Amino acid sequence: MYTHNLDPIIIDFGFIALRWYSLAYIFGILIGWWYGKKIIIEKIEFIKNKFEIGEFDNLITYLIFAIIVGGRVGYIIFYNPSYYISNPLESLKIWQGGMSFHGALIGVIVATYFFSIKKKIETLFLLDIIACVSPIGIFLGRLANFINGELVGKISTLPWSVVFPNIDMMPRHPSQLYEAMLEGVVLFLIMRFFILKKNYKTGDCAYIFLICYGVLRVFSELFREPDAHLGYFFGLLSMGTILSLIMTILGLTMFYYLRKKNEFRS
Repeated sequence: MYTHNLDPIIIDFGFIALRWYSLAYIFGILIGWWYGKKIIIEKIEFIKNKFEIGEFDNLITYLIFAIIVGGRVGYIIFYNPSYYISNPLESLKIWQGGMSFHGALIGVIVATYFFSIKKKIETLFLLDIIACVSPIGIFLGRLANFINGELVGKISTLPWSVVFPNIDMMPRHPSQLYEAMLEGVVLFLIMRFFILKKNYKTGDCAYIFLICYGVLRVFSELFREPDAHLGYFFGLLSMGTILSLIMTILGLTMFYYLRKKNEFRS
């Protein structure tokens, strides 16, 4: 059993502090940026229209904005709308935490769509690339969640349980590390397998990401405490579970649509 004593702040300059969570975002974007360009070079023949590799650099700017705005707005809408309606200025304090993966996902999809329309690039191809690089950021983000001692797991008696003194003195599942492995490492390997397939078709990775992340997240939620102010809906489902189930359904719908579309073309 391990007692959590990690400091979320790397260096405190007094007027500003460097946090592990911020570093996770920075390195997630930088590594994803590099890996995304590597995939594009390998798969450039799947793009119908001419695509300059430098355009991916421009897309990153859109995505950074989409992740921050989408993640914050998503958290406000999905997790605590009444609080932020009563305290609107609090919505600007993103440094205090409160970001939603599902909100960031919506923001990324919307930003990618408008970027692709503007640049006349196939939307699904860009979403495939983003699907392949996203597990990198998710992995680093979940590690940062663990360091912060947030999004803790349920009480457990397993030998690898962790005590989070900022929560209570009960041993708990390190659910953040479970998610880092499942939504980060496992999902990364799944996405890499499909993007490298010789019979890869545009859109494959996008719907596979939606399905696989949704399923893995639903499983992870079994070990994670629900948000205290929300609890379980219907006595069973956390907000994260509900959003992930919707995500899985959308992925399956997309799979069915693309399969029918490809059958029609053939």
